[in-house]
Amino acid sequence: MGEVEGQVRSEELDAEREARRQLALAQVRQYPDPVLRLKANDVEEIDDSVTGLVERMKGLMTEARGVGLAAPQLGILRRVLVYQAGEEEPFMALVNPRVVETGGEQIADDEGCLSLGAATVIVEVERPSTIVVEATSPDGEELRIEAEGLEARVIQHELDHLDGVLIIDRTSPEQRREALAKLRPQPVLGPT
Repeated sequence: MGEVEGQVRSEELDAEREARRQLALAQVRQYPDPVLRLKANDVEEIDDSVTGLVERMKGLMTEARGVGLAAPQLGILRRVLVYQAGEEEPFMALVNPRVVETGGEQIADDEGCLSLGAATVIVEVERPSTIVVEATSPDGEELRIEAEGLEARVIQHELDHLDGVLIIDRTSPEQRREALAKLRPQPVLGPT
């Protein structure tokens, strides 16, 4: 699957795989889409719509080469996120997740985002190194996850999406300016 760089899997893809990646990314809302700034609503009832959403999110995250995806990134304001922190790690889906404990030291590391041009914007974000999250699975099972390292970072990143927060909000002013410059639409010049 390749190495994870800034929360996006980096590897050379053949033409077909790259086309599928681009198709998946086209379904992910991109900055400055206003839905990315809205707070998601709690899921009141776990039903087939939640299961279907989780399956769609899993497929898009995998095809887009991401390690996590939140429902607002698809324009769906429901508190649902999916992630897979490593190739050997299980795929996880969390409904109505909430952090109940943070610990360890604050660690700064690079993060990217599928909603910020995938691998083009990578900024340093400081986050707690360990967290405990409580959530419900798409099957209605109560979950308690004690996460550290990349898994803790990915979960916190996706939880931010559920609250309308982006990595550019959590980085230094200098890195934010550089990221916004990359995200600014560029004029298209016609033939001269």
